[in-house]
Amino acid sequence: MIVQAFQQFIGINTVMYYSPTIVQMAGFHSNELALLLSLLVAGMNATGTILGIYLIDHAGRKKLALSSLGGVFASLIILSVSFFNQSSNELYGWLAVLGLVLYIAFFSPGMGPVPWTMNSEIYPEEYRGICGGMSATVCWVSNLIVSQSFLSVAEAIGTGSTFLILAGITVIAFLFVLLYVPETKGLTFDEVELIWKERAWGKNTDSQNLLAEGSQNQS
Repeated sequence: MIVQAFQQFIGINTVMYYSPTIVQMAGFHSNELALLLSLLVAGMNATGTILGIYLIDHAGRKKLALSSLGGVFASLIILSVSFFNQSSNELYGWLAVLGLVLYIAFFSPGMGPVPWTMNSEIYPEEYRGICGGMSATVCWVSNLIVSQSFLSVAEAIGTGSTFLILAGITVIAFLFVLLYVPETKGLTFDEVELIWKERAWGKNTDSQNLLAEGSQNQS
């Protein structure tokens, strides 16, 4: 549930829902140009998602999520800098567009598919349905909160500061994934279940042997 919440609170649907508005905030007042640039963002999202389908079983869930969050953080810093300096030079408007495109390029292959993939495989069989439903609910409630609050927060504290807050949340998400999210690449449902049992009750010989077999299958 926390990973699904972070997926939203690092700002993805802020970018997807409000990309024409963000582009106009960056100084491009033409509606046609704003929509054209937003189509570029949507195209990057589609391309990145297709790439993620390939990478998720080759790079691994955790590595893909961490690299994605690192790129998202850099993109949000670019967006923040562009809006803080927007009035000084019109080139910062194009820097904001670059930040949007890079954001989608990093998010879509990683933090887009990884939370949904992990939520389909990390739960014990008897809890998989209810836990998956709970996580999906958290995802869409978080989506509602972020999408409804973005414009109000941006108006209150400034767009640059808003993206800076999202960058701070991204750092927290990175640390959470690094410390608490297991790598499930190549593991069966039984092997994933043993990971949680070991965390709760410690290791035993049977679990070590099964996880060793899973590691050999990955290699």
